[in-house]
Amino acid sequence: MPGKSAEENGREKEVQPVAHSLFRNWLSLGGVVLSSGALFSFGLLCMLDEMARLSNPYIGILTYCVAPVFLIGGLGLVFGGAWLERRKRRRGNMAVPRLQMDLENPRDRRLLAAFVAGALLFIMLSAVGSYHAFNVTESVQFCGETCHTVMKPELTLHDLGPHARVACVECHVGPGASWFVRSKISGSYQLYAVAFHKYPTPIPTPIKNLRPARETCEQCHWPKAFVGNLDRTFNYFQGDASNTPYSIRLLLKVGAGDPGSSPQGGIHWHILSGNTVEYIATDEARQVIPWVRLTDAQGVVTVFRSPRFTNDISKYTIRKMDCIDCHNRPSHRYVAPDFAVNAAMEQGTINPGIPWIKTNAVWVLTRKYDSDEAARDGIATSLSESYPNDPRMPAAIQAVQKIYSENFFPEMKADWRAYPDNIGHMIWPGCFRCHDGLHKAGDGRRVIKADDCNNCHTILAQGSGSQLLQMTPGGQSFIHTGGDYDLGCSECHTGGP
Repeated sequence: MPGKSAEENGREKEVQPVAHSLFRNWLSLGGVVLSSGALFSFGLLCMLDEMARLSNPYIGILTYCVAPVFLIGGLGLVFGGAWLERRKRRRGNMAVPRLQMDLENPRDRRLLAAFVAGALLFIMLSAVGSYHAFNVTESVQFCGETCHTVMKPELTLHDLGPHARVACVECHVGPGASWFVRSKISGSYQLYAVAFHKYPTPIPTPIKNLRPARETCEQCHWPKAFVGNLDRTFNYFQGDASNTPYSIRLLLKVGAGDPGSSPQGGIHWHILSGNTVEYIATDEARQVIPWVRLTDAQGVVTVFRSPRFTNDISKYTIRKMDCIDCHNRPSHRYVAPDFAVNAAMEQGTINPGIPWIKTNAVWVLTRKYDSDEAARDGIATSLSESYPNDPRMPAAIQAVQKIYSENFFPEMKADWRAYPDNIGHMIWPGCFRCHDGLHKAGDGRRVIKADDCNNCHTILAQGSGSQLLQMTPGGQSFIHTGGDYDLGCSECHTGGP
């Protein structure tokens, strides 16, 4: 067969289609833009998270979950476009228009300019959006409102509490990679529980996976700082017809956590750097503590047990005492109605001159209501019927409704009854969990005393009017207005009626 001439071979080469890259199509190019924006956002979020004072699990979700999804999606478009292009070529459809640019063509130049401008705009918006997302996830509102609608009680009390300016993640997560990972694992289950309504009501405490207070609280509250003594006056109104006022002025001996900066003793003796206090709690709420072990600065170990606790301690978890064992409601404080009404009467939002208002206000607050709206209506109806045509009642009703909205959450079954507060010993055992006079050492002589109250506080004055000016050197003995009772405070005082 005669060979082809050079001229014929040249013509065949001219008609041979040019093998363009499979990625030269609009779908793949769009994928490049999407994945570039996602990669840029990922890098920016990583940088912001690295520069932040504390790790944020929600930033981790954006950085390691959301941004990679868009990155993978963009890469999927890149290779998906190439796959579709390959299919078209296999079918012999070479007439399908592919991405081609002729910069000498004004139309192509305009298209290229529009595409580049759009791509830059997309990447810029990704950066701005990532930064704003970082700020949003740092906010308290994000934790309490956006995802965690079940957290309404915690958000409300946080905003009213002493740590209102402290972000949730600073206490619940804190710094460090290990706790960052733990919080994400815990948050995954919480997300499932909220989505499928598998959460308990009320939310149980204490939180079992909360990191030690020394790694969070002590970042701000320096334990070695000398606090000394604090002068505090607690004002009450009695439950009689005239709402008789009664006040107790206490000198609280707080002390410090460093034996070199203050005298030994005081409330913070429990966290002195030379002391180690450990305990066993037999209930989930840590209200029943039958076993205590003290290791002093000399290394001497003393074990105190309640009389009936002869159990094998190897079957229990031994917990080292820290701030949270007493300050267990540092931010989300449910105020008992008795105390809340006292405060409102002291401030004048509830007129103390209304007969029996203390008793009636506390009573109406503690009725069972199915919703906030039912509570508002029930409080207004009950008090209006008890005091018809009294011009002082509208303000009092509004104050009582406000107390309810800030401390009672019927949907979550959350109020002061569900959450013990271990500061003090008025309506919960608190100090008396250990200081009950029943915890004895093995020799039977040493005991965690119940009558050593002056080690932590001294009554400077008590009563009303001029009685509060009659201060006694060395302190006064407590006078119970209802008569003498040989009981712990919390055995009668419930915080309610």
